[in-house]
This record gives sequence, C-alpha cells and structure tokens, in this order.
Amino acid sequence: MRRLFRFLPTNFQGAWEHPPQELFMMIRAGKREEVLTTSSMWNCTSCYNCIVRCPRKLPITHIMHGIAEYAHRLGMAPKLQPTRFFSGLFWKNATKTGRVNELKLSMGLYFKDGFVQGIKNGMAMQAVALGLVKAKRLNVMELFGGHKCKDQKGIQAMLKKAYEIERSRKTARIAG
Repeated sequence: MRRLFRFLPTNFQGAWEHPPQELFMMIRAGKREEVLTTSSMWNCTSCYNCIVRCPRKLPITHIMHGIAEYAHRLGMAPKLQPTRFFSGLFWKNATKTGRVNELKLSMGLYFKDGFVQGIKNGMAMQAVALGLVKAKRLNVMELFGGHKCKDQKGIQAMLKKAYEIERSRKTARIAG
C-alpha cells in the first residue's frame, strides 16, 4: 500500500492532503469524519494508474469516487472544493438540455467567486476565448440558449428513471 502514492499523477501529488493509502488507514482507524471532510478524494483524476498497478487489484479509483459521493450526500464534503463545484455545475448544465453548454459552464466557473472576480477571470482568458471563436469551437450565441438534444422529453424521462432506481436502491439498503 505504501507504494501506491508513486502511481498518482506527479503534478497532483502535492494537492493530496491525505493520499489514498493514508485515507484507507484513517478509515481502518475509525476517523470517519476526518475522511469525509477532507478534499483528498476529490483530487483523483481517474487516470486508473493505481488500479492497473495495484498488486491486490483494488479498485482504488472507484473507492475514491465512492468516498467523495458519500461525503457529498451526507453534506460533509468541503463546500468550496473546486472539483466538487465543477462536477455539480457540469451535471446541472448537462441535465438541463442533455448536452453541455461550454460557454455557460465556463461562465459559471469564472463567476463562482463573484462578479468582479468573474470579469478578471474572463479577461485573463480572453486570448483563449478569441482563439476558440476564430476556430468556430465557441459560439457566443450559445449564451442565449445553445444547442440541445432533440429528444428533451426522452432525456428527462431517462433521468427520472435513473433517480427512481437510485431511490429504490437506497430504500432497499436501509431496509436490508
């Protein structure tokens, strides 16, 4: 387990408050609240290096995502954790129309810390934005609606069914 940290993407190793093997030790030690309130599991990049190289074949990536989801559901996840914020913003964006509106997603990220900071963030990225517009990879008109999946009712029905399945599994776990 000690060798696991070697497999984390090197540019992210400093961001881990508690690397995976340390989180597992904390879980074994009964430090539930400390595990669920750390931002460590949100740093998993899903590169799957840990799973591929683990001699025990532990599904470490899935465990990290599971802990993060559990912390989120219990309301214990760090509120300002960037990955958590991004995933929530992405999900809301995607489930609204069945597609991600990149312009609205970017604006949500830029303006998360307020209007003035959003303007500063936008100005800092203006060269990138102009390059995307010139390459026809970003359409400023998307701000006023954007592209959608053709079968909106089908998307919403699929999401409703997924939520129903999730609720029934939760109920079964609680009852069982």
